[in-house]
Amino acid sequence: MKIISFNVNGIRAIAKKNFFEDFKAIDADIFCLQETKAQDDQVAEALAQLEGYHIYSNSAEKKGYSGTAIISKTLPISVSRDIGISEHDTEGRVLCLEYDKFYVIDVYVPNSGSELKRLEYRQNWDEAFFSYLRNLEKTKPVIVCGDFNVAHKAIDLARPKPNYNKSAGFMQEEIDGMDRFTQGGLIDTFRHFHPEEAAKYSWWSYRAGARGKNVGWRIDYLLVSESFLPTIKKAYILNEVMGSDHCPVGIEL
Repeated sequence: MKIISFNVNGIRAIAKKNFFEDFKAIDADIFCLQETKAQDDQVAEALAQLEGYHIYSNSAEKKGYSGTAIISKTLPISVSRDIGISEHDTEGRVLCLEYDKFYVIDVYVPNSGSELKRLEYRQNWDEAFFSYLRNLEKTKPVIVCGDFNVAHKAIDLARPKPNYNKSAGFMQEEIDGMDRFTQGGLIDTFRHFHPEEAAKYSWWSYRAGARGKNVGWRIDYLLVSESFLPTIKKAYILNEVMGSDHCPVGIEL
């Protein structure tokens, strides 16, 4: 089984590029999308040409903003949206599908913002989301796919020194949030299989030709419950897939 996570930076925009060709080539069983920037009906319309898949979405109240969606070959047992806390549940950031042996949670973690205006909110969000995951884990293991909007360690971004404690995505408070996940029993699958691999990123700024120079950040993750780790065969980043400022990341079970 193959599970893919991809921040598409607008489902309607990427649908007009090579998305469907890439989707077919990747051939995932579960495809988690973030930052759809569309309402539920618009997501359904953008993905209408996909046949033989079950499509679910969670859209923000604010139009053209945030949003998550999951495309699944297998019909899930149940589908739930959000984490049950009103202040965190208006932006379509969490979508959960339950399967026989695990939950798949698609997440688009809030960005702290260029002026760090949402850094405090982000910290509250990280803590609430971790509690939500721990609660799910009481039932069965979790696979958490998404854009976490943080580079966890210095190896996870091209220029750690000038960005540390200065830029959203590499603030100590955000790193602490990621530590809570990884020290709380969730495994960063890519780093587990590639502990020393540097210069492997999942997001690049559109400025200054960053992608061509590979001046990037690894901010997209697939985390799994520690108990589920023996099931994971490999983890990877698909740098060659274009169409967004992110690229897909994946695992195989």
